[in-house]
Amino acid sequence: MTDQPQALSKPPAPFLAALGLSTGFMAFVAWDQSHWWSRKEDYSFGWLVPLFTAYVVYDRWPQLLGRLRAAESGPASARWVQWALNAAAGLGLLGGALFFLLGAFYRAGAGTSQPGTFALTLGMVAIVLPLIYFNAPNGGPASLRAGSQGREPSNGNGFMALFADGRYRVAALFIFPVLVWLVSAPLVSAVESQVSLFLLRKVVTVVAFVFDMLGFPLEQQGNVLMLPKGPVGVADACSGIRSLTACLFAGSFLGATFFEQPWKKVTLVVASMIFAFLMNLARSLFLTGWAYAYGPGAINGTVHDAAGYAVLGLTCVGLLLLVPLLNLKLERATP
Repeated sequence: MTDQPQALSKPPAPFLAALGLSTGFMAFVAWDQSHWWSRKEDYSFGWLVPLFTAYVVYDRWPQLLGRLRAAESGPASARWVQWALNAAAGLGLLGGALFFLLGAFYRAGAGTSQPGTFALTLGMVAIVLPLIYFNAPNGGPASLRAGSQGREPSNGNGFMALFADGRYRVAALFIFPVLVWLVSAPLVSAVESQVSLFLLRKVVTVVAFVFDMLGFPLEQQGNVLMLPKGPVGVADACSGIRSLTACLFAGSFLGATFFEQPWKKVTLVVASMIFAFLMNLARSLFLTGWAYAYGPGAINGTVHDAAGYAVLGLTCVGLLLLVPLLNLKLERATP
């Protein structure tokens, strides 16, 4: 007979209560963020966040039940592991409560605002993950038997023992469903403007450099490119921050859905940001070339919008093609 833990039919009552409370926090944050989803095109993808969050939890439900069973019946972690994780979760819970209250007071006094929404979202993230961690089972009879024999229970050695802890493994399944709300929350105005300005300068500088290298004369005056047939102004919307946030969300969802290894998830998220920047740069080069040939007025309307949708489509296709590449397993032939 095997002694491997079987999946539970349903989570323990305290864990279900923690999930219900976490859902309430997320619902409140979704209601608060919906103001920006409907008013800022850069964050219109936020309407998909609740649906994708629910899908990821549903898709991982069997795995969650298995990890809950393993955390309940398996040996508890070493004392130093439990102390370190409990301290980190406790500090996160305290900080999250302070941020959530700060955002709530800010919203009550000043109405809907980007700093208030960001504080509420950050507070929710810091509350929900420790809440799930503290309500997950923490070892069962095996840990009691090990303690009665005078040995300290352990499920790992060194730093990796932190990641082998049963409660941590349960909470790790909720990293994407919780952290993804930070992507759909608008950044504080000062931070967002600085990121947008940085991307805008890079795009304009690279476009001017490429055209100069190709032998097409143009002059850069700030965010305006002086072409032979007239000036072309690069607006803030062309900085690429819209495609950056949307692709960051898409990369996070694909990484959480198709990969188990953390390095693959991180690789896909980083690749999504690189793809977003390169595709937006290609779009700017195309529009500048079109304006160079047919005049600045030719890039308005259909050409401008079609180029934007093409960039998003190509970026999504690139991310989808990267998924099977990261899942490739190279095998060495043996004689």
